[in-house]
Amino acid sequence: MPTVLMTAPYMIPFLDRFKPVFEKYGIDLIVPNVRERMEEDDLLEYAGKFDGAICGDDRYTERVLEACSPRLKVISKWGTGVDSIHAETCSRLKIILARTPNAFTTPVADTVLGYMLAFARRGPWMDREMKKGKWEKIPGRALSECTLGIIGVGNIGKAVTRRAKAFGMKVLGTDIIDIDHVFISESGIEMTNLETLLAKSDFVSVNCDLNPTSYHLINAKTLAQMKPSAILINTARGPIVEENALVAALRSGQVGGAALDVFEVEPLPKDSPLLKMENVMLAPHNSNSSPAAWERIHWNTIRNLLDGLGIDSKGLRDNV
Repeated sequence: MPTVLMTAPYMIPFLDRFKPVFEKYGIDLIVPNVRERMEEDDLLEYAGKFDGAICGDDRYTERVLEACSPRLKVISKWGTGVDSIHAETCSRLKIILARTPNAFTTPVADTVLGYMLAFARRGPWMDREMKKGKWEKIPGRALSECTLGIIGVGNIGKAVTRRAKAFGMKVLGTDIIDIDHVFISESGIEMTNLETLLAKSDFVSVNCDLNPTSYHLINAKTLAQMKPSAILINTARGPIVEENALVAALRSGQVGGAALDVFEVEPLPKDSPLLKMENVMLAPHNSNSSPAAWERIHWNTIRNLLDGLGIDSKGLRDNV
């Protein structure tokens, strides 16, 4: 009977619903108390005790994977991003690493548009002043007057482009790989280099993966290339943005504002200067929020786990 370490924070609250499924397939569960993610030392406590894992953004480092091998056969990631899992070690140790590609494209793209509308139309700021008893008309802009720069034109970047074009925005894009020429011609996105994108954009949306080329891609140097009125939006991964450099740029007026759903340290520390900044919108890594998307990912994550354990998943709910 295989044992599975269940640490996906989006599944644990609904675990009573899924326990009968795991029982049906003869799977024992280990369910630690998880707030946001399991760190290396947390995972090492369970090394050698489980055959498969369903995880969130847990730190499956080389050290953890080696300690869990050879018993560990599969890691089924809830969602898309696997930057917290050392994929090369998984491959070397023949540990299957599974995920759900294109999991949150729609809600994340909607979130980016929501942030742009909020900053352009100044809705949250007018709401705040009204509730203080002030009748103050804060000037706004139409999105069609603005240019959007998208860093990372993958599934989410493409979805953001389509939405922005519907609002009449000019869209610039940059990526380390070539983007399909059909999408470029159909969408009207203008591909360029990072320096040009930063210099010309009123909004800069980070939508790339976290990898060695994107770590701290947004830093003091690149922030200095942005317009003083520009708004930085990050719904991708926190470490793509060097947070201290962003705080300094926001304080000095080098950058106009920021909308951040992800952070270098999560949960965001309570002493973070970002919490006291008027020109910043914050969210607790929640741009993936969508009941329909979550439902699909719950079942696909279980299916990936069963397949990795060599268990026939044909009888599993067929709606993923």
